[in-house]
Amino acid sequence: MRRALILPLLLATPALAQTQPETKVTKPAYPDTRRVDVVEEQFGVKVADPYRWLENDVRNDKEVAAWVDAENKVTNAYLATLPGRAWFKTRIKQLFDYERFGAPQKKGGRYFYLHNSGLQNQAVLFVRDRLDGEGRVLIDPNGWSKDGATALSEWAPSEDGRYLLYAIQDGGTDWRTAKVLDVATGKETGDTVHGMKFTLSAAWAKDGSGFYYSRYPDVAADAKYQALNENHKIYFHKLGTPDSADTLVFETPDHPKWSHYAQVTDDGRWMVITTSEGTDDRYQITLIDLQDPERKPRVIVPGLENSWGLAGNVGTKFYWVTNKGAPKLKIVTMDVAAANPATTDLVPEDAATLEGAAIVGGTLVASYLVDAKTEVRRYKLDGGAIGPVKLPGVGTASGFGGEPDDPETFYAYTSFNEPTTIYRYDMATGTSTPWARPKLLFKPDDYKVEQRFFASKDGTKVPMFIVRKKSVTGPAPTLLWGYGGFNVSYGPSFSSSRLAWLEQGGVFVLANIRGGGEYGKAWHDGGRLANKQNVFDDFIGAGEYLIKQGITGKHQLAIQGGSNGGLLVGAVVNQRPDLFAAALPAVGVMDMLRFDRFTAGRYWVDDYGYPSKEADFKTLYAYSPYHNIKSGVAYPAILATTADTDDRVVPGHTFKYAAAIQHADIGDKPHLVRIETRAGHGSGKPTDKIIEEAADLWAFTARWTGLEVKSK
Repeated sequence: MRRALILPLLLATPALAQTQPETKVTKPAYPDTRRVDVVEEQFGVKVADPYRWLENDVRNDKEVAAWVDAENKVTNAYLATLPGRAWFKTRIKQLFDYERFGAPQKKGGRYFYLHNSGLQNQAVLFVRDRLDGEGRVLIDPNGWSKDGATALSEWAPSEDGRYLLYAIQDGGTDWRTAKVLDVATGKETGDTVHGMKFTLSAAWAKDGSGFYYSRYPDVAADAKYQALNENHKIYFHKLGTPDSADTLVFETPDHPKWSHYAQVTDDGRWMVITTSEGTDDRYQITLIDLQDPERKPRVIVPGLENSWGLAGNVGTKFYWVTNKGAPKLKIVTMDVAAANPATTDLVPEDAATLEGAAIVGGTLVASYLVDAKTEVRRYKLDGGAIGPVKLPGVGTASGFGGEPDDPETFYAYTSFNEPTTIYRYDMATGTSTPWARPKLLFKPDDYKVEQRFFASKDGTKVPMFIVRKKSVTGPAPTLLWGYGGFNVSYGPSFSSSRLAWLEQGGVFVLANIRGGGEYGKAWHDGGRLANKQNVFDDFIGAGEYLIKQGITGKHQLAIQGGSNGGLLVGAVVNQRPDLFAAALPAVGVMDMLRFDRFTAGRYWVDDYGYPSKEADFKTLYAYSPYHNIKSGVAYPAILATTADTDDRVVPGHTFKYAAAIQHADIGDKPHLVRIETRAGHGSGKPTDKIIEEAADLWAFTARWTGLEVKSK
């Protein structure tokens, strides 16, 4: 966004096996969810799916819509009883109310950047005509809808800074509508493109005449939010023409599952097409010489075998970041003028994990992860080391984009106790100066951030970050967060809502479990496919370590994760319900036997495997949250969250899971689902919805971990 076989046990048993002391709890009156007799035999196993009908799109199925309304009424009624809810909402709103900036992107001497004054539902896009000039509003999406749920998503200025291509995201959907602005006047040109999904996936032609972009074929309105995404193609849109006249540039009709993304090199000569099939970093690279009238595509890296990220080029000499022969990645060069281009190592693989590189100011700027913390290094174009970029502290830095001859670059820096600050980095002097620094509403020195390592079940050392107030010294209510998948790395970052939890004396822990990319390919491979159970063992091991070390107590530990992390939470609750006091699975992949049948789910087989293959099926069925709920065992309090417009992990996953845990005999603690409207997988969610959801989550967690919410 997986292993021991535990068959689902949905029938009630005479008595619950109590695993921890219980206070008197009144079980909520859940809606009476209809069960259907759906049983399918797969590889000799009869798999029951009594809530199959909840997969239907809430927009087109009145019964599903009524179920959503009924569930939200039960959940809202329960949340209204929580004493800490009002305080958290008020305080989180206060903590959100500070000025925030995004790192500027420089094109044609202009600086484009995002800005939020504090409580605006959506960030506003500004432009400056010079670095020290006054910013002016270019796009303010806050008036696009009454509920603030229509967002400006991705954007890209043309090379000369004259035009801005931007994407509109409505109600949280992954689908995008793209338009073009004249930057000088701020007026739309009339150009509109449909059919983009997930990202803008666009690259301007060097002369600004138009842009290359990727899109999917049109989808029927009633299937828009559930249909599989296939037959990705690259088109060229010439400014001033309708998108129906756009020119097809590249497609692979023999491979409908392949996705294609175009880049144009900084010199404007080459189009680089990156082709993938799933979520793995396994790419085929195709090159088109834009100076050649025939513009015939030429495959220069065949096979979908390795990761290839373009760092830049000097003429026909291309610089790549690749994991070919280097699990933690390296930088290589390639002369594309050769008939069969070969690579030459430039910056070898390091003990740290290389995340990416770019040519800026005549040098290579490379970003590394060192135990999940950012380290940035500079190299000459011949591979000689220049030295590290001195960062403000131990945290996460991102950005470092720009042109090959730029004298400057910008980056964003954040940590658990430091909101994002934007820095300008002078390429000649190697110095960083703050470009936009927020005014703090708290004292960072009041908080302690430490990194520890614990041993997982198989002895693997796994890092975790522990964040708490310095005054919190004994066992305290703790929120453990994890993801563990798709080669995605997580480092230190600031959260206004999380700070409210910390202020009340709660502890936050980020566990960098296997499946992510913190330590390169081996770390990812160690937590996917047949190795997925390692992810769950790591997370369970993190919880056990926190209790053993006195960070938290036996009945004080809550867990949280979203998307693949929602799957993580659902799986470990089934495997170790005794370990946790509360669980917060968000937008999770909960039915591991049908995930590949909807929208982007087909991509995830790289991490999860194919439900249609027997070996993979056995692994998936063993940990699938929906199929492994254990009746007769007391479960922690659960508040699952999803949204009606999530077309990444369709909400049917959470709907079915919620119905199943409410039906099962797993104790009287609340097992609820919170279903947001006009929201999706996460991106584009307006600030007011973020604040309300966080207040609900923290109040729920406080109630079940024993955190006493004190008004201040």
